[in-house]
Amino acid sequence: MAYGFLEIAATADVRAVQAEMGSARSWGDADRAFDRFSPGEAAFVSARDSFFMASVSQSGWPYVQHRGGPPGFVKIIDDRTLALADYRGNRQYISVGNFRGDDRAALIFVDYAARRRLKMFVRVEAVALDADPELAARVADAGYKAKAERILRLRLAAFDWNCPQHILPRFTESEIADAVRPVTERLEALEKENAELRAQIAGRKGS
Repeated sequence: MAYGFLEIAATADVRAVQAEMGSARSWGDADRAFDRFSPGEAAFVSARDSFFMASVSQSGWPYVQHRGGPPGFVKIIDDRTLALADYRGNRQYISVGNFRGDDRAALIFVDYAARRRLKMFVRVEAVALDADPELAARVADAGYKAKAERILRLRLAAFDWNCPQHILPRFTESEIADAVRPVTERLEALEKENAELRAQIAGRKGS
């Protein structure tokens, strides 16, 4: 069954607050289903180097975790499935433990430079590396020096794009390097030219 994001997120309490704040009408037609990734969502996720994931514990408390890796470490398996290698961290295993009791999770992917944010609800399955060697090979990140302990397969329930209003632009080291590369290259060329001119002047003075 296809769900809209607000069909999952907007509980009776949420709807009540929307009514109190006068925004219920604004969201009245927002329950259309976004339960399959278009090429746009797939490209957005594939370019990210991190995301945030909230799981549900047995105590009822949510637990939010940051996940990171090389750009594209979250793989698009099909238009309703993501997967990633679950690399060894501090070995608390809170998220993985939570998924044993409740497989639901909320994710947020952010492109700070472009001020774009994608949020989604998923169901998470922890898969042993040797249980699906083909998937394990697919999620492996060549050259990334971290130990994968399992695979996390994420099945999409619904997604939505967030308002960019309060996202402050931030840039990664590689993004800054790409942006200033023309300036750096020009500076290097000018320094080389300056050195050659100094050498020519020094040669003339010595002759």
